[in-house]
Amino acid sequence: MKILVTSALPYANGDIHLGHLAGAYLPADIYVRYQRLKGRDVVYICGTDEHGVPVTISAERQKKTPREIVDYYYQSIKKSFAAFGMTFDNFSRTTLPIHHRMAQEFFLKIYTKGNIYPQEVEQFYCPRCKRFLPDRYIIGICPKCSADGARGDQCETCGHWLEPSELIDPRCLVCGEKPQKTRTKHWYFKLSEFQDKLAAWIETKKDWKETVLTFVKGWLREGLEDRPITRDLPWGVPVPLEEARDKVLYVWFDAPIGYISSTIEWAEKRGEPDLWKEYWFNKDTKLIHFIGKDNIVFHALIWPAMLMAYGDYILPAEIPANQFLNLEGDKFSTSKGYAIWLPDFLEDFQADSLRYVLTRNAPEARDTDFTWRDFQAWHNNELADILGNFINRTLTFISKYYSSSVPTASAFTETDNRILNLLHNAPTTMGDKIERFEFKNALQEVMKIAQEANRYFDHSEPWTTRKTNPLICERTMYVCMKIVTSLSVLLEPFLPFTAEKIKQMINFIDQKWDDISAPHVAPSIGKPEILFQKIDDKTIDIQVEKLKKQEIAIEEFQKVILKTARILEAHVAEGSRNLVQCTIEVGDEKRQIVAGIAKYYKPEELVGKTIIIVDNLKPAKIRGVESHGMLLAAEGKEGIVLLTTDKPMSSGATIK
Repeated sequence: MKILVTSALPYANGDIHLGHLAGAYLPADIYVRYQRLKGRDVVYICGTDEHGVPVTISAERQKKTPREIVDYYYQSIKKSFAAFGMTFDNFSRTTLPIHHRMAQEFFLKIYTKGNIYPQEVEQFYCPRCKRFLPDRYIIGICPKCSADGARGDQCETCGHWLEPSELIDPRCLVCGEKPQKTRTKHWYFKLSEFQDKLAAWIETKKDWKETVLTFVKGWLREGLEDRPITRDLPWGVPVPLEEARDKVLYVWFDAPIGYISSTIEWAEKRGEPDLWKEYWFNKDTKLIHFIGKDNIVFHALIWPAMLMAYGDYILPAEIPANQFLNLEGDKFSTSKGYAIWLPDFLEDFQADSLRYVLTRNAPEARDTDFTWRDFQAWHNNELADILGNFINRTLTFISKYYSSSVPTASAFTETDNRILNLLHNAPTTMGDKIERFEFKNALQEVMKIAQEANRYFDHSEPWTTRKTNPLICERTMYVCMKIVTSLSVLLEPFLPFTAEKIKQMINFIDQKWDDISAPHVAPSIGKPEILFQKIDDKTIDIQVEKLKKQEIAIEEFQKVILKTARILEAHVAEGSRNLVQCTIEVGDEKRQIVAGIAKYYKPEELVGKTIIIVDNLKPAKIRGVESHGMLLAAEGKEGIVLLTTDKPMSSGATIK
């Protein structure tokens, strides 16, 4: 059997954060490392998704070209993945010619079979930006949960998949203008025609995660609708039709085809250009897509329908989607800058500490929460005090009292056999859990061995038997070295860097997963080193403070509309000493605002000033007086100073 594993292609418009790792990447790497240790034929494919609106938005925000954005983040993502220990067989890019050719060929094959058709539709057009607006260029109020700032494709607050026309009070993401509906033509994939075939296929997936099946069956009950697969964008895979020369393929049509094009690239790099077909056209291949739950609909319904429409290709065998990892009680949000980015994390901490914590707290069946205090506790109390402690005390003892030569033994007590039996069963016990994508439980099994090993060491008291009964001490240390040797393999899928350090220290004799049920121990060891240093409170305090100083993305800031305003009248509000009630002019409009500045400005000093206000702040009552807007002021040791223009300026001018 061949195994083809993919992880969702990350957008090349930003770095990877911990939420991404917990969803689609770390679980896949654990699974692939295990399969390699089993000696199986497994290929792990990924790459960056470099088309679509997320990239063009980032480019506009940073005043760069889309090419500059994707070139930078491809390298950054690839580098941080390597530092985290990801072991892709190929990490490709969707901007490569090989992918463009594959995506266009895929489109044409489905089109000629009659499963893609053109249709005139109304689409939002921004009169100020003078362009059609793709879904992510439109924001508004979610019709499902009423959250403002929902995108035209999805609401980040409730997770519902949207169409731009569903948004309440839609506006252009770039300039804030209310868009107009204008006629245009797009090409649609006949997803609805695959409803019955998909439903029958899903019914065969009895072993899939319940969360995935529930989600998919819910979509099928509602009924599948045809989906547009083209966009009015200058950046993307050009639609290979003369009448659609100004269109590109929608990113969610071309991105999953990246799994195929990346496999083709892998085969070509190996000098076997047709090798990829042995995986994608082989009915015995097990195709596994590791994703987060927000990608379930695309991988479990739309992508299989595309494969069915094309023909020949295998369908996914497993889609072990994880739930979401939250951060200190809130959702990770790239748009709001609320995240822990992988490159930043790896500057301060070991990759294996993060791999351990994310696996221990994996959102396999429900959403979980990452906190810095948990990270510190699990690193210190489990990695350092349990795992690291056992490895260090064993190797240090042998180095000190046996001159680094490992003692031997041939007869064992009941206590010895109990822990040796634990080692004997571990490859099967853990392997069964990994095969079922229960990585958290598999990690618990290996940590159980480390816990039992510490108890065994304490119970055996080698520090005493070394003097009172040297043969017993030798037997104890031989058993401990068997445990250390087994751990160096059992830990490898989860903590590859730690496993490699252990192997170096024990002069590891090469053994695969099944071999270490009865591990071969090297006759001598190298110099012992501490595997995990404790993390102090001060280090964690710094990380917690970073999160409090939350950055926001430009999309968030663009929601705030700042304008100039002229103060026409001002007086101290009735019943107050500090509140000044002002009548202001904002262009042709007059309105009232209230500000706590009477201590620093007399009302008569304010009249005639051109100030800066937040124009789109909801009206609020302050001490019973309505205030429609907020003036901006700076507060320092000098007190409060109003922000004004340095030259005469008409009221109602937009601040940019």
